[in-house]
Amino acid sequence: MRIRALTLDLDDTLWPVLPALEKADRDVDAYLRQHYPAVARAWPIPAMRALRTEVAAERVDLAHDFTAQRHLTMRRAFLACGIEEAPIEALWNIYFAARNSVELYVDSLPALERITALRPIASLTNGNADLQMIGIHTHFAHHVCARDTGVAKPDPRIFTAAAEMLGIAPSNILHVGDDPELDVVGARDAGLRTAWINRSRHPWPGALGPAPDLDLPDMSALADWLDTHVKTNH
Repeated sequence: MRIRALTLDLDDTLWPVLPALEKADRDVDAYLRQHYPAVARAWPIPAMRALRTEVAAERVDLAHDFTAQRHLTMRRAFLACGIEEAPIEALWNIYFAARNSVELYVDSLPALERITALRPIASLTNGNADLQMIGIHTHFAHHVCARDTGVAKPDPRIFTAAAEMLGIAPSNILHVGDDPELDVVGARDAGLRTAWINRSRHPWPGALGPAPDLDLPDMSALADWLDTHVKTNH
């Protein structure tokens, strides 16, 4: 396959996202306990998470916009406590700072540096990671996110949007990600080639259809493959 560009998932591909999300919840809870103790008592972290799940289920029109879901969750939590004006901006800033305090997998940054020297990369994510805050924005030619695009993976349209942004045919783009359905199936349905970053070395779930073009243990293996592939195609 002739690969001229890559699209790259972020959460759980370049870093484990759960520690950052858990810290974000703790930091928001600490702010509430200090400034809005009644809200904190009514909505401890497990209850707030359950409310967020409820909002997501009710507002399927916001499935592509985790930011809007969180804002709405906070408004509902405050309204339930009789407070009409929730401090959305302050709460969001606290959440966003912690959510972007991620610790990259040890292979991610060296691999990004190698890959960027070979092919352009567009990040492609359903989440709200901020590449500038994380400090890796210089490795990406474009940033494609579900919130801006209006659709989320595995919808083929987000992959098509990335291809159009890159100015490259989908068949010449390799999408890289950790999620079999969101990343591999979504990209495949949009006509992209696929690389599964399978750190736990799980077998491919056959119910999802054909296996990805590449099944790799980490980003270093991707950089190795791309290095060999690019040289072979020159």
